[in-house]
Amino acid sequence: MFKNHPKGLFVAFFSNMGERFGFYTMMAILVLFLQAKFGLSEEVAGDYYSWFYFGIYALALLGGIIADATNKYKLVILAGIIIMFSGYAIIAIPGMTLTITLIGLFTIAFGNGMFKGNLQAVVGQMYDDPKYSKVRDSAYMIFYMGINVGAFFAPFVATGIRNWWLKANGLLHDGSLPGMCHAFKRGEITDGASLDNFQQLADKVSGKTVSNLGVFADNYINIFSTGYNYAFGIAAGAMIISLLVYIIFNKYLPSKERSVVNISKTETENKPVAKSVGNIGSFLLSIGLMATTSLIFHFLLNNYKLGLAVGLFVGFVSWILQISTKEERPRVNSLILVFIVVIFFWMSFHQNGLTQTFFARDYTVKAVDSFTNIFFNLNSILVFIGTISGFFVMFRKKVVEKIIGLVMFLVFGSITYYLVSGYSVSNPIAPEIFQSFNPLFIVALTFPVMGVFTWLRSKNMEPSTPKKIGFGMIIAAIGFIVVLIASLNLISPHELQFVDAAGNIKYNPVPDSSRVMPYWLMSSYLILTIAELFLSPMGLSFVSKVAPPRFQGLMQGGWLLATAVGNKLLFVGSFFWGKLELWQLWLIFIVCCALSATFIFSIMKRLERVAN
Repeated sequence: MFKNHPKGLFVAFFSNMGERFGFYTMMAILVLFLQAKFGLSEEVAGDYYSWFYFGIYALALLGGIIADATNKYKLVILAGIIIMFSGYAIIAIPGMTLTITLIGLFTIAFGNGMFKGNLQAVVGQMYDDPKYSKVRDSAYMIFYMGINVGAFFAPFVATGIRNWWLKANGLLHDGSLPGMCHAFKRGEITDGASLDNFQQLADKVSGKTVSNLGVFADNYINIFSTGYNYAFGIAAGAMIISLLVYIIFNKYLPSKERSVVNISKTETENKPVAKSVGNIGSFLLSIGLMATTSLIFHFLLNNYKLGLAVGLFVGFVSWILQISTKEERPRVNSLILVFIVVIFFWMSFHQNGLTQTFFARDYTVKAVDSFTNIFFNLNSILVFIGTISGFFVMFRKKVVEKIIGLVMFLVFGSITYYLVSGYSVSNPIAPEIFQSFNPLFIVALTFPVMGVFTWLRSKNMEPSTPKKIGFGMIIAAIGFIVVLIASLNLISPHELQFVDAAGNIKYNPVPDSSRVMPYWLMSSYLILTIAELFLSPMGLSFVSKVAPPRFQGLMQGGWLLATAVGNKLLFVGSFFWGKLELWQLWLIFIVCCALSATFIFSIMKRLERVAN
């Protein structure tokens, strides 16, 4: 896998894998934790979730500025790992208030801003060497796969820790119960079918008849959310591993001075970014433009969140255009256009941790048959992966490889059959596990997609990097079409809460008739993963290829800032969750992806020109 690549890619791969394992352990459960612990509505929890995701990427701009100004990329990355560990330690402590939890999340976002963009920039620096430049795209796909190896295991670990703590306290898991407990405490469940349903679930998870539902509600909320706190502790432990890998092996990563080997005379005579940052007039003008844009969007849309996000992006664009030279301007302009497309992709794609997680919890069946349970149990899914791998290895050319593939297929297939035969007819599943499918598909599909691109390259038919990005947006739209079809004729969230004759808000759970099989979401994740492989690693490669040398960290920060704006727009999904029909909600993201694809193809020649 690492053949024909510098040793530094190996270091970046495993440092990033450990950090991403911790990050996705948290992200698999974050919005569910906020609702379970603090009783927040989908809209409010989505608000906090989108602000955090915004901070994760927006602060990468600050990290890029610091690294570019000091040329201490590796030191800034190290500081980011340490700061992130501190944030995970804060949210791992049970019983913290919402304010303390948000402080911990900000600490994680700040540390991630120091780490993420600059590690990506260092990877790009390694491939500025002509010796490695031809394999830049494949390097970013390998690097991206490292992210997802850690992310695959994260939901299983988070769910396992939560369920272990529930079991240790004599309780079972039911994803819908924390919301019902909070609704009961607010007086929204008082009588009728809703109260009977709550009583039945309380008895089921307790293994006995619950005589006091009020005490049960408090106890279940506390134990359920504490299990999540302990999962955050696992994320903190992952940061320690990432820190050790980085400290021991970072000598294989380049310093910026050694890595940029063929910079033209004009570029070396350009003033450093530190002095450009010092241009107070340009900087203040950009701040003013940012503030003005924020106010305009706030008053036009009555939404300060959107105004702040768009204003920050406009301010960045204004600033980078002012400090770039005439020679740098075509590259910078092209990157800005790609950043605009990136905004709408991540606004749509990262619904997997928000509205698609709500859909997994509220609209997907709570239990599955023995075969489907393969994909929701870590042991069975690992041996099933081994079985599938063996099947494909059997088709290799060498006889030895064919024999190895046959042995793998038979051995792992037998273990899979043994495990499946031991499952019951109905097996409970946790909504968090759906978060593992995207990284699983990334790991499974990275090499096939790389193989297709390599084959096309050998035939001089490989699409350009900008075309791959455009195709990614089209594929993403198809992914949301799948979940839209699944949502037709399902009862919508706004129909589940109502006001009774006395003017009180009442709560109804989602009926079983409005729960669908998990294959709908799994298929959507599969298609969206293919879109991600076409867009995200290709986008990172495009930025590292096109960015002017003195703006490497800054433009990686710009990519992450665009991602941040898209993540801030995640609140669009949670805002409309309780207001629109489900199919109408998914239609929003279909339209965004389709329009973005149209835009990227309309400027294709321009993008291909600067990339070459």
